[in-house]
Order: sequence, then structure tokens, then C-alpha cells
Amino acid sequence: MEIQRSVAVKQRDEITRQKKNITDSIAYAKHIQTAMLPNDKEVLTTIPNSFILFKPLDIVSGDFYWVNNLNDQSVLAVADCTGHGVPGAMMSMIGNNALNESVRVKGMKKPSDILKHLSDFVKASFSDNKTKNGMDIALCSLDLNTKKLEYSGAL
Repeated sequence: MEIQRSVAVKQRDEITRQKKNITDSIAYAKHIQTAMLPNDKEVLTTIPNSFILFKPLDIVSGDFYWVNNLNDQSVLAVADCTGHGVPGAMMSMIGNNALNESVRVKGMKKPSDILKHLSDFVKASFSDNKTKNGMDIALCSLDLNTKKLEYSGAL
């Protein structure tokens, strides 16, 4: 009886240790994911009198929002990636990187062009063409001078 108790206690302690390590790792991933999201000032510059409601289902999220303000042009996106938790968060990082590359590096401004690049970027990120990874996304480009808004979305 004492041997079984000792084994059970060791197993419980090992599970507790493993759970703490996993939870600590995911908590740090949340810190990284939160750091990639635009801050309130970036969003308020584009959309005054607005607010952000971001309530992930899990510690990390497959949802993300993104904004880029450059001169008189703003590009905004909201996305819901395939998967929840860690898999969704990984997809959100890929989506964020694709948006950064298309707008900040390549200078794209037209929403349909940006989404085409995002789609190509996501597909190129996986060697397995059978995996159905992606995101539902709404993307707007706003010319602050003319107040012209262009929209493109994908499911």
C-alpha cells in the first residue's frame, strides 16, 4: 500500500511540474503575442474615439488585429486564424508577419493585393500542402486625405 502511495505521489508531482512548465511557456508566448499587437495609440491615430476589445478564449489566441499608419495612408486588419490556443497563435504570428512584409516592406496599399500576398505567404510557410491553415480576415485601407476607404476580406 505504501509503495502505491509513493508511486502516486511521484506521478502527481511530475504532472504538476510538467503542467507548470507548459503553463509558464504559454504565458511567455502570450507576452510575445501581445507585444506584436498594435498599441492603443496606433489604433487611436487611425480611428479616433475607438477602443479595442480583445478577449482570447485561451491564454494565447488565434485572433489578431493589425494596423499600419504611414503618412496619409492607414491599413487595418482583423483576423480569426485556424485553430485556438497555441496553434491559432502560431497562425496569427504568420499572418502578422505576412502583413508586415506586404505593407511595411513591399509598400502594398491595395487591400486585395495585400490579401493575395498574405495567402501566398501562408501557403509558402507550410511544406504540407494538404494542411488547411489560414484565416478569416477583414482588411481596410484608408486614405486620410480623401477619406476613401477600400475593403477586402477573405474566408
